[in-house]
Amino acid sequence: MNMHDRVTEIFDDHLVTLHRCQEDLPDLIISASERMVQCLLTDRKVLSCGNGGSANIAQQLSSKMLNRFERERPALPAIALSTDSSTITSISNDYSYNEIFSKQIRAIGHEGDILLAITSSGNSASILQAVQAAHDRDMQVIALTGKDGGDCARLMQSEDIEIRVPSSSTPRVQEAHLTIIHTLCDLIDQQIFGMEV
Repeated sequence: MNMHDRVTEIFDDHLVTLHRCQEDLPDLIISASERMVQCLLTDRKVLSCGNGGSANIAQQLSSKMLNRFERERPALPAIALSTDSSTITSISNDYSYNEIFSKQIRAIGHEGDILLAITSSGNSASILQAVQAAHDRDMQVIALTGKDGGDCARLMQSEDIEIRVPSSSTPRVQEAHLTIIHTLCDLIDQQIFGMEV
């Protein structure tokens, strides 16, 4: 296979994954946006977390909520738990990497807050502990997963929402997760601030 064909194959794979998401996930994405809006309108916050590329996606959500997405509007309360290197490295050093998010959630998470947990495999130990900590704090969980949902899917409670990208490829899952984040930001803005004219 030459390089041009390889590029075309990657783009085709990306488009197929997004098309499957378009068919399978709209209702879940809408429900997740409604939960997040309810959280924000009751003076609660959204905490987000992920590892590696998923950390970047979690930070995309918080930056677009705290600053702006596509319109001028008031800031919305969101915190990405992967951004404080001093906290993350101290927890990793003194306890375990698996606790980097759960310890933060136990400190700053409150009933009515939402945890947006992002994991391509559904099996990241730090994410699993974060979900458990969120449940302990009576927080709802919205999980962005891929593959078969992994152990994260099994931790979901009845009020939680799992948005599982129908792909076993980590790059394709992460690409779809970013599209889902952008869609959530748009839906949140539309519901809180009205349709743009």
